[in-house]
Amino acid sequence: MILARVEQLLNSRNRPIVVALDGPSGSGKSSLARKLATRTRATVIPTDDFFAAELTAADWDARSAAERARDALDWRRLRQSALEPLRAGQPALWYPFDFAAGERPDGSYSMSTTAARREPAPVVIVEGAYCTRPELADLIDLAVLVDAPAAIRHERLAAREEPAFLEAWHRRWDDAEAFYFTHVRPAASFDLVVQQIG
Repeated sequence: MILARVEQLLNSRNRPIVVALDGPSGSGKSSLARKLATRTRATVIPTDDFFAAELTAADWDARSAAERARDALDWRRLRQSALEPLRAGQPALWYPFDFAAGERPDGSYSMSTTAARREPAPVVIVEGAYCTRPELADLIDLAVLVDAPAAIRHERLAAREEPAFLEAWHRRWDDAEAFYFTHVRPAASFDLVVQQIG
């Protein structure tokens, strides 16, 4: 289904196309992006690289679910550093958020000192929660909601994260994702919906 739409878009555009895979945590966005990239020789942009690192843990905890959904992704940097250049057929360069570094003693976060670089490709895949937010809509050719039942998503998250981290993650982000996928980007607003069951 996605491949057919990608092929249609490639045949109707004279520039690289952008496919956005959005969805709640643990829904299978990264796995689908890897499979799709292999089939289409796409370049992939993980939006985890563009987490809003300037905000501290206390900043996040003081925000409402709607505000966390609004602020989680540094969409301006994603737009300017990655999507705009690649969509124009130019290389992209950015400094990713450093998840491995964790929180500093003051609750702030770090950016990597090593730049990420992506070369131009006919297909650009951007994957991660909040990646189809309205401010990026003019750059996206195909918006895909990747979803899975909550039990499966939570099981996947539990398999890859430490319990203490996961508890804090659910406390901070579950209601933000619920708000985003209900009020900002409900399922009906996507071009395609893909259910990842297994």
